[in-house]
Amino acid sequence: MMKKVDRQTRIEQIINQQVITTQEELLATLRDDGIDATQATISRDIREMQIVKARDVNGELRYTVFHDDERTQEQRLNDKLREVALTITQVQVMNVIKTVPSNGNLLAALIDDLGYEDVVGTLAGHDTIVVISPDEAHAADLNQRFSAHLAGTNRN
Repeated sequence: MMKKVDRQTRIEQIINQQVITTQEELLATLRDDGIDATQATISRDIREMQIVKARDVNGELRYTVFHDDERTQEQRLNDKLREVALTITQVQVMNVIKTVPSNGNLLAALIDDLGYEDVVGTLAGHDTIVVISPDEAHAADLNQRFSAHLAGTNRN
Protein backbone atom coordinates (compact mmCIF):
# COMPACT_ATOMS: atom_id res chain seq x y z
CA MET A 1 0.00 0.00 0.00
CA MET A 2 1.27 3.45 -0.91
CA LYS A 3 2.09 5.91 1.84
CA LYS A 4 -0.07 9.00 2.16
CA VAL A 5 2.81 11.39 1.48
CA ASP A 6 3.74 9.52 -1.71
CA ARG A 7 0.12 9.49 -2.91
CA GLN A 8 -0.26 13.20 -2.20
CA THR A 9 3.00 13.96 -4.01
CA ARG A 10 1.70 12.08 -7.05
CA ILE A 11 -1.65 13.92 -6.85
CA GLU A 12 0.17 17.26 -6.90
CA GLN A 13 2.24 16.14 -9.90
CA ILE A 14 -0.89 15.05 -11.76
CA ILE A 15 -2.83 18.27 -11.23
CA ASN A 16 0.21 20.37 -12.14
CA GLN A 17 0.79 18.42 -15.37
CA GLN A 18 -2.75 17.65 -16.53
CA VAL A 19 -6.12 19.34 -16.64
CA ILE A 20 -8.12 17.51 -13.99
CA THR A 21 -11.67 18.76 -13.50
CA THR A 22 -13.29 16.11 -11.29
CA GLN A 23 -12.35 13.78 -8.47
CA GLU A 24 -13.36 10.89 -10.72
CA GLU A 25 -10.75 11.96 -13.32
CA LEU A 26 -8.12 12.22 -10.59
CA LEU A 27 -9.06 8.80 -9.21
CA ALA A 28 -8.92 7.24 -12.70
CA THR A 29 -5.50 8.79 -13.37
CA LEU A 30 -4.19 7.49 -10.05
CA ARG A 31 -5.52 4.02 -10.84
CA ASP A 32 -3.86 4.16 -14.27
CA ASP A 33 -0.62 4.84 -12.37
CA GLY A 34 -1.24 1.75 -10.22
CA ILE A 35 -2.32 3.71 -7.16
CA ASP A 36 -5.39 2.21 -5.52
CA ALA A 37 -7.36 4.75 -3.49
CA THR A 38 -10.98 5.32 -2.58
CA GLN A 39 -13.11 8.36 -3.35
CA ALA A 40 -13.14 9.19 0.38
CA THR A 41 -9.33 9.07 0.53
CA ILE A 42 -9.03 11.35 -2.50
CA SER A 43 -11.54 13.78 -0.96
CA ARG A 44 -9.48 13.93 2.25
CA ASP A 45 -6.28 14.41 0.26
CA ILE A 46 -7.84 17.27 -1.72
CA ARG A 47 -8.90 18.97 1.49
CA GLU A 48 -5.57 18.47 3.29
CA MET A 49 -3.55 19.61 0.28
CA GLN A 50 -5.68 22.73 -0.19
CA ILE A 51 -6.59 21.76 -3.72
CA VAL A 52 -9.33 23.96 -5.14
CA LYS A 53 -11.03 24.46 -8.48
CA ALA A 54 -9.96 27.62 -10.25
CA ARG A 55 -9.95 28.96 -13.78
CA ASP A 56 -6.67 28.64 -15.66
CA VAL A 57 -5.29 31.11 -18.21
CA ASN A 58 -7.62 29.63 -20.85
CA GLY A 59 -10.67 30.13 -18.61
CA GLU A 60 -11.00 26.39 -18.04
CA LEU A 61 -12.09 25.24 -14.58
CA ARG A 62 -9.59 22.76 -13.13
CA TYR A 63 -8.05 21.54 -9.89
CA THR A 64 -5.05 23.49 -8.65
CA VAL A 65 -3.05 23.59 -5.44
CA PHE A 66 -3.85 26.68 -3.42
CA HIS A 67 -0.52 28.32 -2.47
CA ASP A 68 0.01 31.03 0.11
CA ASP A 69 2.18 33.94 -0.85
CA GLU A 70 3.54 36.77 1.26
CA ARG A 71 0.06 38.02 2.08
CA THR A 72 -1.56 36.61 5.19
CA GLN A 73 -4.53 34.29 4.88
CA GLU A 74 -6.69 37.02 6.39
CA GLN A 75 -5.59 39.44 3.66
CA ARG A 76 -6.26 36.82 0.99
CA LEU A 77 -9.77 36.29 2.37
CA ASN A 78 -10.46 40.03 2.50
CA ASP A 79 -9.17 40.47 -1.06
CA LYS A 80 -11.25 37.54 -2.30
CA LEU A 81 -14.37 38.86 -0.53
CA ARG A 82 -13.87 42.20 -2.26
CA GLU A 83 -13.29 40.44 -5.58
CA VAL A 84 -16.03 37.77 -5.68
CA ALA A 85 -18.59 38.26 -2.88
CA LEU A 86 -21.79 39.89 -4.07
CA THR A 87 -23.96 39.85 -0.94
CA ILE A 88 -23.90 38.56 2.61
CA THR A 89 -27.12 37.97 4.49
CA GLN A 90 -27.42 36.82 8.10
CA VAL A 91 -30.18 34.30 8.80
CA GLN A 92 -30.16 33.47 12.52
CA VAL A 93 -26.91 31.52 13.15
CA MET A 94 -25.95 31.47 9.48
CA ASN A 95 -24.54 33.88 6.93
CA VAL A 96 -25.34 33.26 3.29
CA ILE A 97 -22.72 34.66 0.94
CA LYS A 98 -23.53 34.95 -2.76
CA THR A 99 -20.48 34.99 -5.04
CA VAL A 100 -19.78 35.35 -8.71
CA PRO A 101 -20.11 31.93 -10.41
CA SER A 102 -17.42 29.30 -9.75
CA ASN A 103 -16.04 30.96 -6.61
CA GLY A 104 -18.08 29.48 -3.76
CA ASN A 105 -15.67 26.64 -3.00
CA LEU A 106 -12.55 28.79 -3.08
CA LEU A 107 -14.00 31.41 -0.75
CA ALA A 108 -15.30 28.74 1.65
CA ALA A 109 -11.85 27.09 1.72
CA LEU A 110 -10.29 30.43 2.68
CA ILE A 111 -12.84 30.88 5.48
CA ASP A 112 -12.33 27.30 6.72
CA ASP A 113 -8.55 27.62 6.74
CA LEU A 114 -8.63 30.65 9.03
CA GLY A 115 -10.29 28.67 11.83
CA TYR A 116 -12.41 31.55 13.11
CA GLU A 117 -14.05 30.82 16.48
CA ASP A 118 -17.29 32.25 15.10
CA VAL A 119 -17.38 29.67 12.29
CA VAL A 120 -18.60 26.15 13.07
CA GLY A 121 -18.49 25.13 9.42
CA THR A 122 -19.22 26.07 5.84
CA LEU A 123 -21.23 24.59 2.99
CA ALA A 124 -20.22 25.72 -0.47
CA GLY A 125 -21.70 25.48 -3.91
CA HIS A 126 -21.09 27.01 -7.30
CA ASP A 127 -21.98 30.56 -6.24
CA THR A 128 -23.30 30.35 -2.68
CA ILE A 129 -21.72 29.70 0.71
CA VAL A 130 -23.51 29.04 3.98
CA VAL A 131 -21.33 29.92 6.97
CA ILE A 132 -22.66 28.44 10.21
CA SER A 133 -21.84 30.11 13.54
CA PRO A 134 -22.37 28.76 17.07
CA ASP A 135 -24.96 31.46 17.89
CA GLU A 136 -26.58 34.60 16.51
CA ALA A 137 -24.09 36.95 18.20
CA HIS A 138 -21.15 35.23 16.50
CA ALA A 139 -23.06 35.24 13.20
CA ALA A 140 -23.68 38.99 13.55
CA ASP A 141 -19.99 39.66 14.30
CA LEU A 142 -18.95 37.62 11.28
CA ASN A 143 -21.50 39.38 9.08
CA GLN A 144 -20.18 42.76 10.15
CA ARG A 145 -16.54 41.73 9.57
CA PHE A 146 -17.20 40.28 6.11
CA SER A 147 -19.58 43.09 5.06
CA ALA A 148 -16.81 45.61 5.62
CA HIS A 149 -14.95 44.03 2.71
CA LEU A 150 -17.80 43.95 0.20
CA ALA A 151 -17.75 46.65 -2.43
CA GLY A 152 -20.06 49.66 -1.85
CA THR A 153 -23.70 48.83 -2.48
CA ASN A 154 -23.26 45.05 -2.32
CA ARG A 155 -23.79 45.02 1.44
CA ASN A 156 -26.90 43.25 2.68
